[in-house]
Amino acid sequence: MQKPFAQRLAARAGRMVQDTLHSARFRASLRHLHGPAHRFAAPEEVVLIALVRDGEYFLDVFFEHYRRQGVSAFVFFDNGSADGTVDRIRQQPGTAVLRSTLPWLAFENTFRAYAASRYGQDRWCLFADMDELFDFEGSKTAGLAGLTRYLSLQGYTALQAQMLEMFSKGPLSAARELSYAEAVTGFRYADISAVRAVDYRSPETGLSYYLRRNSLPPGGARMLYGGVRGKVFGERCCLSKHPLVFNGPGVQAAVHPHVSAGVRVADTEGLIRHYKFAGDSLARDMQTQAEAVSEHGEDRLRTAALTAQPGLSLWSEDAVRDISIAGLQQQGFLRRSPGYSAFLSGAGT
Repeated sequence: MQKPFAQRLAARAGRMVQDTLHSARFRASLRHLHGPAHRFAAPEEVVLIALVRDGEYFLDVFFEHYRRQGVSAFVFFDNGSADGTVDRIRQQPGTAVLRSTLPWLAFENTFRAYAASRYGQDRWCLFADMDELFDFEGSKTAGLAGLTRYLSLQGYTALQAQMLEMFSKGPLSAARELSYAEAVTGFRYADISAVRAVDYRSPETGLSYYLRRNSLPPGGARMLYGGVRGKVFGERCCLSKHPLVFNGPGVQAAVHPHVSAGVRVADTEGLIRHYKFAGDSLARDMQTQAEAVSEHGEDRLRTAALTAQPGLSLWSEDAVRDISIAGLQQQGFLRRSPGYSAFLSGAGT
């Protein structure tokens, strides 16, 4: 039953007050720590935007991977790092750092959206978490420049990607002493046997408020859930993201950690290799719980399982070693676009 008009009006007024207070808190907390104060990427360049806190462990591999793909403009939004993260970023060319120490849970969408607005207006923005390595068909040959050229030519403003959890054959605890580079080299397995697909328009996604504003390519799109973390820990984690978005007119970039709104979703999909279990993931999850920066409870599920079973592994007979993007396309985990493949081969240029 619809609420009376007066109640709806009061609710809207309440939300406006909350939004105003939220914005005021954010603006008062914001600091510019390093690099250019405003947009510095050329029109054809991709701006990488990353939230970070105590992320020094990941940085060397992170920079190497994304520079190899063609990124030269990096914007980090720091949430109060106490390690050498900011000093390490300052040593890299083409970087900027903003900071706010407000609670991650309540402000992460604001952090990303603000960084995209300040540094990525009318630019392709690549949103990446520190433990994510983005990949796509043609990454080694065409790079991000080729991918974004194809997307722009076709009028697309967002690339959807699916997240693939990477792990080794041994227990997760064995990764505690590994550097991030060693973990990326050693985590060669993935398991998609328990992935569940949901129609992009379905209310079951829990994201329909944002997704309904997006237009889909011919054949539609799906949102994927679960995967090996659902299988082992019982998580209902969303595996689908919009990591690459053109932040132009009508687009609401990074309105949610996984999606943007007002976008035209591309006919091809990218891949995010996820290294959540690199290093001491148990310690990170315990810190997250202690600080109450997560509300979905997935960290608690992992902590309980790993505490009860110190030798727990994600590996099973369903695991596949060194699976390629082409292999994931053949298995239906990633959408493949004949048009994009033709473009890469030269037929679409």
